[in-house]
Parts: sequence; structure tokens; C-alpha cells
Amino acid sequence: MNEILWLEKGDTHTPFPSAFDDYQDPNGLLAIGGDLSLERLLLAYRSGIFPWFEQDQPILWWSPDPRAILYPEQIKISRSLGKTLRRKQFTTSINQNFAEVIRACAAPRSYSSDTWITNDMQKAYIQLHEQGHAHSIEVWDLEGELVAGLYGLLLDKVFCGESMFHLKTDMSKVAMVTLCEWLTDKGIKLIDCQIPNDHLNSLGAVAIPKQEFLQQYLGLSAA
Repeated sequence: MNEILWLEKGDTHTPFPSAFDDYQDPNGLLAIGGDLSLERLLLAYRSGIFPWFEQDQPILWWSPDPRAILYPEQIKISRSLGKTLRRKQFTTSINQNFAEVIRACAAPRSYSSDTWITNDMQKAYIQLHEQGHAHSIEVWDLEGELVAGLYGLLLDKVFCGESMFHLKTDMSKVAMVTLCEWLTDKGIKLIDCQIPNDHLNSLGAVAIPKQEFLQQYLGLSAA
């Protein structure tokens, strides 16, 4: 087992350890510290690594095994979701209000007041958006209220999903369907969902070995 790497705060140059290796933490934690600079974040995602931590923690960098992924062309649309889509009691947009989407994703949920999308994380991903790396999907009701959305990073072949929110039933699923249609049009074959959950599984997410994700979709090779 390899030791977890400690990065100095403000360090934008030290490379991450290889995500192919096994580390002391069984959940995929491989580095701690560093910063949320554009350079560090892009290096992380291109290496199959993402940040996930809480307000009072240092930055934690993860590469879990297995990896949850979703193929945009294979998204599952249930009968009830199909009815919602046909009713069209909403409109959708892309990259129209990234900042509001990430703020809504960071808002407290009914089951928890904690958030991993800290103010520093919001600032970092808004910068990624302004540089053309991060994108948002918005869902609006017919009165023009933002009722759902999601955001993530678009790499060459993979969309790295980060978070989603909804204020009305099925609207986050509408956001995911819209994302899948947009990615399919762009020829993107994979959404990285990072960690499995029931909501994503209901839409067709599956778990694959981390090594397959790194090699086949990110084009990385083990040293």
C-alpha cells in the first residue's frame, strides 16, 4: 500500500501520485492539501482524481474504485419521467447561470446542513467555467424560476459530473436528460459520476473498475 501524499498549501507544481496504485485509504483517498487553482484542478481531473472535503478539512483528493459512470446514449427514462418530459412544464438552458447553479447545489439539504461545496470551491469552479472548462445545465419552470440544475467539467472525452439540485419533482432528472442530449450531440461518450448512488443508478449509471476508467476513457497508462 502506498502512503497518502501531503501537498503544501499553495503548491501548484507537485504531481499527484498515480491513481492506478493502491493507497492506505480503501475509499480512494490518495492526496491531502494543495490548493484549488485552475492548474491543480485540471491536473486532478485529467489524472482521474477529484476533490471532496468539508469546510473545516484540508483539501482531500480521491480516485475511488470502482468508478460510477453513465453512458449518455443509454440513459434510462422511466415511465413517470417520460410523462414529465412530454408535459414540458419547464424550459432548459446550458451555461446560462453557472454561478446560481453551483450556489443552489451548495445550499443545505433537508437531511443535512453541511456542504462540501465550500465558498472556495464555488469560486474555483466559477473560474473554471469562465475559462471554458466547467459547464452547467439549468431547468426553469414556466414562471422563470430556476428549479433544478447540475454542473461539471468537460474534458476531451469525458464529462466529470460534480453536483446537482432540484426544487421540484423529477427536475434534476430533466437536467440529466438535457446533459445527455448535449453530450451526445458533441460526441462525448461518458459521464463520470464518481461514486454510485440510488438516484444515478436509476438513470442508468453503472460501476466499472477504476483501471478501466483511467485507461479506456482518460487515456492514461500505468507507470
